[in-house]
Amino acid sequence: MTRKAVVAMSGGVDSSVAAALLVEQGYEVTGLFMRSGVEASAGGVRTCCSQADAEDARRVAEQIGARFYVLNFADEFERLIERFVAEYGRGRTPNPCIECNRDLKFGRLFDYAEGVGAEVVGTGHYALVTQGADGPELRRGVDRGKDQSYVLFSILYPRLSRVVLPLGGMRKEETRAAARARGLVVRDKAESQEICFVPGDYLDLIRERRPDLLRPGPIVDETGREVGRHEGIAGFTIGQRKGVRVAFGEPRYVVRLEAATATVHMGRSEALLAGGLAVEDMNWLRAAAPEGEFEAQVQIRYRHAAASATVRATAAGAEVRFREPQRAVTPGQAAVFYDGERVLGGGWISRAWG
Repeated sequence: MTRKAVVAMSGGVDSSVAAALLVEQGYEVTGLFMRSGVEASAGGVRTCCSQADAEDARRVAEQIGARFYVLNFADEFERLIERFVAEYGRGRTPNPCIECNRDLKFGRLFDYAEGVGAEVVGTGHYALVTQGADGPELRRGVDRGKDQSYVLFSILYPRLSRVVLPLGGMRKEETRAAARARGLVVRDKAESQEICFVPGDYLDLIRERRPDLLRPGPIVDETGREVGRHEGIAGFTIGQRKGVRVAFGEPRYVVRLEAATATVHMGRSEALLAGGLAVEDMNWLRAAAPEGEFEAQVQIRYRHAAASATVRATAAGAEVRFREPQRAVTPGQAAVFYDGERVLGGGWISRAWG
């Protein structure tokens, strides 16, 4: 009996090749395009989820012999955008792509898969799902420059065994070559920008939706002395140096954002170093949360080199103590725990400490 697969198809090269490979592996593939309700482009920047992208995905599905449907997720994307904007108002820097993976690609699409009797859900992410001694494991992709395991930590563990990631063992150039070898219509298509609903400056989105969050306030130095004014803390993130528009005579960085008073705190480079952090809303990619302390490598940004640390699971999430202080730990970003190549779990950074 032919196995069925549901594949998230965005109209890009990666998801198109992933779908093609699953067809070649014998799956009966249904490609699903997630309509966001956001039709946006600015300054020539390409965004995903547009009508043109849906048409590209449909044409690829025809080429590879897959069924294809467009799902209207406008309401779900609206909630995602609302959370994105609200996080900036709290003085945090969000990562909506992780939430999209959790709620839509490995949330709503799983619901759809259940409805059509599909055993697996596939995407074009660069990561691996393997079978370990104690169950399925999420691991880094072979192409470390494209590895996306960090943004997949939020997959619910009971679903991990049904996730297929055909590109995990490939490099980006191999994916592009595979698209050309198969004559896929998207073989030379450019990459889309990371956040699909922000075609330009994210501050424009906040001004449009929540202008109340752009509340003017002070910029202060490490002594608490006001050295300037700003138009809203949403325009800043931890570690930022450029764009503050205050001259100090030597490098100063955003080291803290105080939402209650709309205050931007500046400091020297050493003030960005944190010895630990707290994590909330943990998702463990294992059968049960670990007990006691354990050693792990902790990645605190998508482009951060994971750092050695001691981790302790708590009722609220987890606490991390780094072997060596890490720079610009940012509330709202994800902290993902690794044991070598394997993802153990992750959550959202709530605070850092020295």
